[in-house]
Amino acid sequence: MNGDEANSSGPTRRSIIHSAGAIAGAGLLAGCMGQTSSEADAETKTSTQTDAPTETDTQQTTNAPDDSYTVSIEPVGDVQFESVPETWVANNGSWADMGIALGLEPPKAVWLTRRYHTQYYDAIPGLSVDKSDMVSLYQDGVSKELFYELDADVHVMDPNFLMNRFKGWTQADVDEVVSEVAPMFGNSIYAQHYPWHEDYRYYSLYEGFEKLAQAFQRTDRYEAFVELHDEFETNLESVVPAEGDRPAGAVLWGVGDEPEKYYPYIIGDGTGFKHFRDLGVKDALAASDVKDFHGTRAAIDLETLLEVDPEVLLLRGYESKTREEFESTVVDFLRNHETASALTAVENGDIYRAGSLYQGPITNLVLTQRTAESLYGIDEQLYDAQRVADIVAGEF
Repeated sequence: MNGDEANSSGPTRRSIIHSAGAIAGAGLLAGCMGQTSSEADAETKTSTQTDAPTETDTQQTTNAPDDSYTVSIEPVGDVQFESVPETWVANNGSWADMGIALGLEPPKAVWLTRRYHTQYYDAIPGLSVDKSDMVSLYQDGVSKELFYELDADVHVMDPNFLMNRFKGWTQADVDEVVSEVAPMFGNSIYAQHYPWHEDYRYYSLYEGFEKLAQAFQRTDRYEAFVELHDEFETNLESVVPAEGDRPAGAVLWGVGDEPEKYYPYIIGDGTGFKHFRDLGVKDALAASDVKDFHGTRAAIDLETLLEVDPEVLLLRGYESKTREEFESTVVDFLRNHETASALTAVENGDIYRAGSLYQGPITNLVLTQRTAESLYGIDEQLYDAQRVADIVAGEF
């Protein structure tokens, strides 16, 4: 991955937007750990997240007399915008969905387009996202030249992710992209298990959403979603059973349509587990000797899973399948497998798709609704889908 040719093109290509903070400080950005991305790695990955704003959080957007403005987000620090970005790149579906919620055009690229599950938008009247021209950043590595080709106004991603998820990127590469193309502006919010994320704060889904709304100057839509989300969580209170009646589930990444190997996920504080937390799902794996995949990179087999014997199986890796396709492949295999058929969850038919790790404000509503229907058998709509569409369209 050689940036010499790109560097020889002349002066900085992004003078209207620049980072003015901690991104240049190597103390905040960890060095490359030499990890290699895998199919399960691409959608995973501790510290305690807080939703309480700090004093500095309340003052992180400032406007200068020339209409430029600055937004601060850890770990990159202050990013000054002299005009509102138009084109952008998102690290994953969490940030991509936030942009859609703000009424933006879809990002030009995400980490893996196949992991950005735009079929969730089918639940929202009139809302769809075309991925046909969207680019996957990860293509057996991430090419620095690709950032030049995309030529986006802002890269909504945590630079630490680039330097720690696989071999190839260094602090110098990050600095070059920020200087020559456009700033990075993001945080790895979807899971809280990366050791390189221990020295700077996490953001909750709506904290991250607020930051993006400030960057794109669309805080009115953000505030409308906050109101909608507050009402949604109030509706959830009548759905979630008393604590003693809540199911103990195991969140697992199943390998293939006939899964005998699974990557175990402890339900954490990242945004990728928000729907389980909001629905009060107890974690069967957390009470066992099984270690989280993020820390071990290890899989478990069906025999180990039978020792845990969760009440519910919540399987990741199958979001491209419809419920019917999931039933006719994965569920049928488990029902007919000598060991798997002895699992309580299989005997009772409590096997469900777990939803993507990458959740934004819209996809979180859709996945929480779907999971509530599966776990608790509800048939009422917990959020106003038309209102979601109206907010996206700026009609509120």
